Amino acid sequence: MNNYRIETKCVQEGWKPANGQPRVLPIIQSTTYKYESADQMGRLFDLQESGYFYTRLANPTNDCVAAKLAALEGGIGAMLTSSGQAASFFSIINIVSEGQHVVCSSAIYGGTFNLFNSSLRKLGIDFTFVDPGCSEDELNAAFKDNTRAVFCETIANPSLHVSDIPMYAKCAHEHGVPLIVDNTFATPINCRPIEWGADIVIHSTSKYLDGHATQVGGAIVDSGNFDWNNGKFPELTTPDETYHGVVYTEHFGKAAYITKCTTHLMRDYGAIPAPQNSFLLNLGMETLHLRMKQHCSNALKVSQFLENNDNVSWVNYPGLASSKDYELAKKLMPNGTCGVVSFGVKGGRDAAVKFMDNLKLCAIVTHVADARTCVLHPASTTHRQLTDEQLQHGGISPDLIRLSVGIENADDIIEDIAQALNTL
Repeated sequence: MNNYRIETKCVQEGWKPANGQPRVLPIIQSTTYKYESADQMGRLFDLQESGYFYTRLANPTNDCVAAKLAALEGGIGAMLTSSGQAASFFSIINIVSEGQHVVCSSAIYGGTFNLFNSSLRKLGIDFTFVDPGCSEDELNAAFKDNTRAVFCETIANPSLHVSDIPMYAKCAHEHGVPLIVDNTFATPINCRPIEWGADIVIHSTSKYLDGHATQVGGAIVDSGNFDWNNGKFPELTTPDETYHGVVYTEHFGKAAYITKCTTHLMRDYGAIPAPQNSFLLNLGMETLHLRMKQHCSNALKVSQFLENNDNVSWVNYPGLASSKDYELAKKLMPNGTCGVVSFGVKGGRDAAVKFMDNLKLCAIVTHVADARTCVLHPASTTHRQLTDEQLQHGGISPDLIRLSVGIENADDIIEDIAQALNTL
């Protein structure tokens, strides 16, 4: 048996100890690795052999955890990064260069929006942000001759818009470019974008994958399905002179994208995770399938309570039958969506602040998607760099409260929310 179900993969994939080796994934806290032969070391540097020679490019602990995530997402390979932002950055610049263009949903995390709309624009990469609920025709209209990728989030942070991944993939492939999907909120437990046509999947591993707010990290997973030999991606199909003329598609086949990401970008930018962080991430991933069920169950109960509370002006949760994305969510994520609920309270921004200040169990923190229930006001924190117009396009109203429902007892969470609402 090797085609295990996803719950088993959470526990068993990645580290596979041989006879007499540690049962638990070891932390290889070493920058470098010893070899008997200078020639072998040279072959490693030329990518003629696989192996470890410097942790900035590869580390056994990191690679085992990356292999587990690749197995969960159904990819052929993965790379861990030092943060989710690094994963977003690498996923784009691995195949998009100065003078080229990306089509992107406007409903994305504020940090990612700023990375794309400001920092990458300064590097000469152009972006067109489309309405998250756009039609196929509207999405197709955003493409240009120099478009090289499409980007969206499975469930947007914090608007919770659900992306129509099959439609995004269809349009991307008709234009000869890959679809990159940030699957942080849904996790591979609830959605595997590759099965819906995505080519590259990224994560902020700091969120549900870790689940305990113990490490900052990111990841990129390569499906191995995209055909890069269409004339648009010379980075992968022509010689890389920094590796003595290696052609990634010829030498690494379906793994061309993730190999270049690891050997070229990580070599040059060095945004590696510490092996200790990867060890902690692996511990979190072992219980991911258990925690996501509780997150989703609790979030549904909380959203139903909020929907029926007189102090609440609106509620958005993809698992609610009243959600505009309910049918799409049921199609892409039949077993649940995520543990995040967005809502507004009557009285607007001032009332939202008062509500949050009166919470006792639910903590105000700059984080989301871990075991503990937490709350945040995105317009004044994670998305404060966006203009009012950009906030509107991203589905973020001034009164939006992002509630990340934890795995505590749902009744305790609801009672805390109720007493805070009663202060309004």
